[in-house]
Amino acid sequence: MTIRKSAFPAAATLGLAMALAGCGGSSESQYYCPAALTVQDADRLTHFREGAGRDPRDIAYEAALTGASTSCESRRGVVTVTLLMRISVAAGPSVAPGTTSVPYFVRVLDASGAVTQGTEFTADFRLNAGNPRGASQEELTLRIPGDASGYRVAVGLKPTAEELNYNRRGRGGQQ
Repeated sequence: MTIRKSAFPAAATLGLAMALAGCGGSSESQYYCPAALTVQDADRLTHFREGAGRDPRDIAYEAALTGASTSCESRRGVVTVTLLMRISVAAGPSVAPGTTSVPYFVRVLDASGAVTQGTEFTADFRLNAGNPRGASQEELTLRIPGDASGYRVAVGLKPTAEELNYNRRGRGGQQ
C-alpha cells in the first residue's frame, strides 16, 4: 500500500476535481471505491505564533479543510484511489514572513477501523498583508490491494493538542 502526493494550484485543477468527483467503473467491472471522511475536530485549525499569548492578535493563521473526494480505478487486483483535498488558509495578525505550512494527514482504514496506511503532509502557502488568503488542492494517490471493500480514507488537518483544545472550545476562527 502506498500514498503519493502531488500538489496543484486550486484554479488549475478545478476541472479535474469535477471530472474525478464520482467513483466506479464500467458495467463490466464494478468495484468498491473508498469514500473520504473528515475526522471530527480536524476540519479547522487555528495556529498561534510562538509564545504565551492566545488572544486574536496572536493568531498566525487559520486553516480549513473545505472538501475531500475520491475517485478510483481497479486493475490487476489493486484499487488505485485518487484523493483530492481542498485546504484554505487565512493569515492572522501574527503571520510570520516566508512559508506558512499547514499540516494534514491521510489514513486508510480497513473494515474493522484499523489504520492500514497513513502519512502526514503539509500544504505550503505564502501569506502576507498583500496576500492574506490562500487555497490549495492536494492530490494523493493511494493503492489498496484486493477489492477495497469496507475501506475508508480518513483525512484532516493536524492540530497540536493545544490547537485541538482551542477548536473543541468552539473558539476556532471563522474564515
